[in-house]
Amino acid sequence: MEKLKTIPVHIGIIMDGNGRWAEKRNLPRILGHKEGIEAVRRTVQASIKYNIKYLTLYSFSTENWKRPKEEIEFLFSLMEQNLKKEGENLNKNNVRVRFIGRIWELPSNLIEIINYVENLTKKNTGLNLIFAINYGGRTEIVDGIREIIKSGYRVEEINEELLSKFLYLSDVPDPDLIIRTSGEKRISNFLLWQSAYSEFYFTKVLWPDFDEKDFLKALLDYQRRKRKFGGIIEK
Repeated sequence: MEKLKTIPVHIGIIMDGNGRWAEKRNLPRILGHKEGIEAVRRTVQASIKYNIKYLTLYSFSTENWKRPKEEIEFLFSLMEQNLKKEGENLNKNNVRVRFIGRIWELPSNLIEIINYVENLTKKNTGLNLIFAINYGGRTEIVDGIREIIKSGYRVEEINEELLSKFLYLSDVPDPDLIIRTSGEKRISNFLLWQSAYSEFYFTKVLWPDFDEKDFLKALLDYQRRKRKFGGIIEK
């Protein structure tokens, strides 16, 4: 097996395929989401093992509100149960848990648990585990512009650097690598601003089946990329 030489600082993952995983097995879609939690655990463990500093997981998009009410309620219930249960373990493993998105629009019970886990882990210095919940890349940019206007900046003062400071987590570096499971090849409104020069890795593996072996394949593929950021690599 090829050795890792270049490790991405920040990885974003579009966790796709829970529903299809369940449908392939003639199971309810909600069981696919439940199995997807195990894939989250495996990926967090792999990120710690390979010294990833930031891991952002696309957990619930602003467009996911279009899904059936029962499925949405199950998803939020699943988040509540697992965030509460896993918060202590993540804290013991020096993981800092953070959240991006319009968190204030979520159910109050879930908001309470989100605040608890963030406060519990805020001093940790290991992996930064970021959950994008009720998140949309376009919405994030709109929210940032609104905050700039509220802050009284003049038009001539607005530039890329300023807008970056008003995004949800301005202290987090842009993702080096974005992984999408299930074979789909689109960004689906995920980290639109931040992914301008990200490398993308697409795999046909459905999210509930994603494991350390698949994670390592993405890392190996990443280290073979030549990142130019719009420039030219000198020979």
